[in-house]
Amino acid sequence: MIRMSDSLASLARSSRLASYISMIGIRYLTTRAASSLQEIIKASSYIGRDDEFANDIDWNNLGFGLTPTDYMYIMKCGRDDEFKQGQLNRYGNIELSPSAGVLNYGQGLFEGTKAYRGEDKRLFLFRPQQNAIRMQIGAQRMCMPSPSTEQFVDALKKTVLANRRWIPPPGKGSLYVRPLLIGSGPILGLAPASEYTFLVFASPVGNYFKDGTAPLNLYVEDEFHRSTRGGAGDVKSITNYAPVLKSLSRARNRGFSDVLYLDSVHKRYIEEVSSCNVFILKRNVLSTPATNGTILEGITRNSIIEIARDLAFQVEERPIPVEELLDADEVFCTGTAVGIAPVGSITYKGNRIEYKTSNQLVCLRLYSRLVGIQRGIIEDKMGWMIEID
Repeated sequence: MIRMSDSLASLARSSRLASYISMIGIRYLTTRAASSLQEIIKASSYIGRDDEFANDIDWNNLGFGLTPTDYMYIMKCGRDDEFKQGQLNRYGNIELSPSAGVLNYGQGLFEGTKAYRGEDKRLFLFRPQQNAIRMQIGAQRMCMPSPSTEQFVDALKKTVLANRRWIPPPGKGSLYVRPLLIGSGPILGLAPASEYTFLVFASPVGNYFKDGTAPLNLYVEDEFHRSTRGGAGDVKSITNYAPVLKSLSRARNRGFSDVLYLDSVHKRYIEEVSSCNVFILKRNVLSTPATNGTILEGITRNSIIEIARDLAFQVEERPIPVEELLDADEVFCTGTAVGIAPVGSITYKGNRIEYKTSNQLVCLRLYSRLVGIQRGIIEDKMGWMIEID
C-alpha cells in the first residue's frame, strides 16, 4: 500500500476528499503511484465548488466542438470476462495496438448523453440508464462484453464530477458526455477482439448546428443509404457514421444543413437525418418513422414522444412516405446533440418544400418542456433526471 505523507493524510481526513476517495474506491488508490494520488486530490478540489468554472471559455458562444477537459474514465476486460472497477485518468491519448479490433474491423460503439447544471446549482444527467441499456443491446449485436447499467451510470457520474468546472452555467449549454466501448485487443483474422475498453470523456457544448437555432434546410438523399435491413442501423455502432460523410459533405457544399435518408428497399420512406431522428406534424398528429431495424431508437426521440402524448398530441410510429412532407405543418429533428431542431425547408428531386417558422411552433413547445425538465425548472414527473451527488 502507498504510504501517505502527513500532509496527504491530513487532506484525506477532510470530508470532501474522504467522500471522493470513498466514491472511486480504495482499490484504485492502493494500486496507483503517488503521482496519480496527486491527480485525484486535484480532481477532488472541483467537488462541491459551484462557483468555479473553467477559465478562458466564452460560455455565451459555445458551439459543438471538442474542448478537452481534465479527466476521463477507463475500464477494461477480456473477451470472456466481465468489467470490473475502472479509474479516472487525466484526459489524453490512449495506446492501441495497430491490430486492435476497433481499428481493423470497426468493433466499437459509442453513446452520447449530457450533464446539466440546474438553476439551484445541482448537477444532473439525463436518462443515462437508457444509454446503458442501448449500449448493452449494441454490444450483443457487435459480439462485445458491456458494462452493467450500474457500472455505466457510475462511470458517467465520476467523469462529470471530476470535470464539473467545465459544466456551463444554467442556460448556457451542457457537458456532452461520450461513453465509448471498443475492441482494444489485437486481432488479425476476422473475430472478436481479445480485450475491450470502456472509456468516458466529456466536453462542454452549445448548439450542434453552426447556425444555432436557425431552421434547418435538409436535402433528401436518394442515391446513398444510411443503413439497410439486417445491418446495424438500429445500434450505435461507430461503423454507421463514416458512410454518411460523403452525402453530408456534398449537401453542405450546396448550402444544406444536413441530409434526410430514405429506406434502402423502396427508396420511398423517410428514415433519419445523418445523426438524429425526424418527426412530422400535421394538425394534432405527430408522426415519426418506426424503428424497424434500420433506425436508431433515440433517447431524445422517445422523450419527445412521451412529452407529446402528455400534452394530448396523437403520436404515431409508422412508415412515412416522402410525399407526406409536402403537406406537413411542421418537420423537426431530435437527438442528444441537437436537442430539437426545427426544419425550414426540405429539397427532394429538385423541389423545395418550405415550412412555417415562428416562435409558436409546436416543436419549440415540446423543446421548452424538455429543457425545463433537464434544467430542473419543470417538475420531473417522468423520473428522467439523475442527480449527481
